This record gives sequence, structure tokens and C-alpha cells, in this order.
Amino acid sequence: MRPQDFRDYLVDLLKNTPGVQRVEVLEGGKHPYALASTVGGKEYRWQIIGQLADGAKHDTPTAPVTAGPPAYTTAPADGAADAWLAGVIGGSEPSDVERLEVWSTRPKKSEPGLTVLFHNGERAYVRLI
Repeated sequence: MRPQDFRDYLVDLLKNTPGVQRVEVLEGGKHPYALASTVGGKEYRWQIIGQLADGAKHDTPTAPVTAGPPAYTTAPADGAADAWLAGVIGGSEPSDVERLEVWSTRPKKSEPGLTVLFHNGERAYVRLI
């Protein structure tokens, strides 16, 4: 799924998630395909970066591939932000998502975020900004 499409998907998903007070698309600025959400009174800003499937081109859409939804673990909103977001995505049971990788659970910690791996070979990197 392309970054803009995935951002729009996240906006709709977060608007319907209990505990989320506000969701807004962030246009312009140095972070394209960004959104802001307020959860439990705290604002989080996320940027989506995409990676095409092998052999795919930007001028043609990649066909979606659907299969079973990804495995996920729910996380409380007051825990790691990336784990919470992965739980929200996984809880929606998207049939085009193969796997979710939460960065804060890696042995060598990095900035908070997650990788969404789609069945069609595309990836979305969602990082906290």
C-alpha cells in the first residue's frame, strides 16, 4: 500500500479507535504523509514512508494481495506508542497485511515506529516524529 493510501487508512482507523480524541492529516512541512493523533491527552505525530514491491514502479499501482490478518498483541495506550499503534492496526485484522514489526521491541532499540509488511511485497514504515 502506498504511503498516502496507508496514511488515509490509519486516519480512518484511528478516528474509530476508542480512547483517541483527535486525528489530523499534517500537510506540508518536512514530513510528507504525516498524521497527528491525540490519545489519552497526549499527541503523537507519525510519518509513513513506503517501499515498493520488487519490480514495481511508481507510475502503476501494485495489486493488493489478501490472505489472513497478521498476528498482533494489544498494548495499552500508556505503553510504547509504536506497540499501541501496531495493536490498533492488528486489531482491525487487515487482510492485506502479512506482518507487523514493532521497533521498540527490537534487541537494539531505535526510534519508535513499526514496519508494516504487506502480502504483495510492499512495506510501510511508520515512525514517530
